[in-house]
Amino acid sequence: MQTIYLDNAATTKVDEKVLETMLPFFDENYGNASSIHDFGQEAKNALEKSRKIIAKAIGANTREIFFTSGGTEANNFALKGLFFENYPKKKHIITTKIEHDCVLNACKWLEKQGAEVTYLDVNPEGFVDLGGLEKAIRDDTLVISVIHGNNEVGTIQDLEAIGKICKSHGVLLHTDACQSYTKVPINVGKQGLDLVTLNSHKIHGPKGVGALYIKDGIKITPLFHGGGHERKKRSGTENVSGVVGFAKAVEVASFKDAKKMSELRDYFIQELLKIPDVKLNGPTGDKRLPNNINVSFLNIEGEAVGGYLEQKGIYTSTGSACASHTLETSHVLKAMGFDPLRANTSIRISISKYTTKEEVDYVLKELEPIVKKLRKISPLVN
Repeated sequence: MQTIYLDNAATTKVDEKVLETMLPFFDENYGNASSIHDFGQEAKNALEKSRKIIAKAIGANTREIFFTSGGTEANNFALKGLFFENYPKKKHIITTKIEHDCVLNACKWLEKQGAEVTYLDVNPEGFVDLGGLEKAIRDDTLVISVIHGNNEVGTIQDLEAIGKICKSHGVLLHTDACQSYTKVPINVGKQGLDLVTLNSHKIHGPKGVGALYIKDGIKITPLFHGGGHERKKRSGTENVSGVVGFAKAVEVASFKDAKKMSELRDYFIQELLKIPDVKLNGPTGDKRLPNNINVSFLNIEGEAVGGYLEQKGIYTSTGSACASHTLETSHVLKAMGFDPLRANTSIRISISKYTTKEEVDYVLKELEPIVKKLRKISPLVN
């Protein structure tokens, strides 16, 4: 039985070029980047070269990139670090109801520390209402945090428009770009971004490494205290092998691959919608992440569809991997106005640059009889 992996929004296969680049930093160039001897400085040079590659990809300065253990840490660092630095003068945070759990849970925790948080609604395609966002800004608003490409439904927010609103009110803008980085153009200057969360393992790099872009001049309180690594912003021995792999993943990423994924995504969606009572969740075309497909099989539980697909060697998900251990209705689909019945009939299919049309056709061939079978036994159909 062949294996077809369609859960690339959860994590991706490490690119062979990335793996090759990382290997020497385990058994040859394994020095500590903070050591002053030549062996350590070789690691330091690799670290700084990687920082430059990652910064360039978003139009940032090298000194504005701070390495973390991943997207969750970077999001927590951005929100908590800003709040601790500015409270009580600035205590208001604006975010959306469709953020990744790490942003929402960080905000909920900050509310216990004295923060006041506004959670913005979104429309049925997952877009933030810009007028509502602007109205929510107060004199004590510190930061607006809006996910760039949604991890469940693929909605790409208009960061440039949001950035203009933020600048006109003197409010900082943070975005979680873990899903969009290298797939969708990001330019911190053009889009008015002050903080950007980046991640390696969503782009065919290793797990356990990410970064936070912090615009020059922004003061932020570190979450970790120790030896003063990362220019005293993030203490801890640098993960040189991980950072080198992260940078290589950025270096080999291509918007040509993103275009190919978009074309395959659109074909996949077109064929899926030929199955009776299948509905697309989220926007179409350029407003959607190139690798993201999220559909509802009306009156059939998404978990059941996913389970049957797994028996055929096809791996998908019903939402964010970070929340897959719960049976709760997706907070993203709920915020988009879907009732629990429709939300619970949804699955997320996320392709990668390695996904082929042959694999997609195989999935479509196996999926239609699965849907028919489940509809026959569903108590919700008749």
